[in-house]
Amino acid sequence: MFFVFGPSGQMYRGGPENLSRIASVRRVQRPQALRTRTTDEAPAFSLDTLAPGPAPPGPPPAAAGHASLRALDAVLAYAQTGQPTPPTRQPLTRVRDVMTPRALTVRPDAIVNHAWQQLAEHGVAQAPVVDALGRVVGLLLRADMAPLDLLPEPGHIQAAIALARRPVESVMVSPVPAVAPDTDLRRLATVLLETGLPGLPVTDDLGVPVGFVSRTDILRAVAADPPLDLWS
Repeated sequence: MFFVFGPSGQMYRGGPENLSRIASVRRVQRPQALRTRTTDEAPAFSLDTLAPGPAPPGPPPAAAGHASLRALDAVLAYAQTGQPTPPTRQPLTRVRDVMTPRALTVRPDAIVNHAWQQLAEHGVAQAPVVDALGRVVGLLLRADMAPLDLLPEPGHIQAAIALARRPVESVMVSPVPAVAPDTDLRRLATVLLETGLPGLPVTDDLGVPVGFVSRTDILRAVAADPPLDLWS
């Protein structure tokens, strides 16, 4: 189930196929930075990565190798003794399986500079905008705000200050699509591709946010949290 919320309340409720009929829901196109693997990360341990050295006195290499593996198995078995049995992992198929609960929200009357700092402190690039009743009215994207961390050009300091003092409602995406927690992940992926948005607020039927789901959440599940059952 998908919704569209704006300052006047809910504008749409239904499937993703009709979201494009809401003319004000604009498509955004921005390059997104990718987090690369740092060179400081140590490579995963593997017996194959151990460089051969001079053979120490003792049993033949084959016998020593078998003894080492038996000793390693014994250590691993001992380490697992008394560990609780992990719960059976179920396939990830719904938005609630990958969303970030209790996501950051901002108010439409907040100052852009303050909102920028909030997003930076939480390490996120977007946040739902909620009204005084806690209902979604828009989506704030850090890319839509002026680069306030850069020095303005000479003679433009006052203009930069004015931009920093704008209210969030002047730069937020509104109306904005939202998604219910029990929505199929494939349908969510389709909407993200069609709108170009980096993610959607996850709300109840009244527009109160219960979380946020982003493209990063889906990619993280695909890469590092199997089983992800999108095509069954």
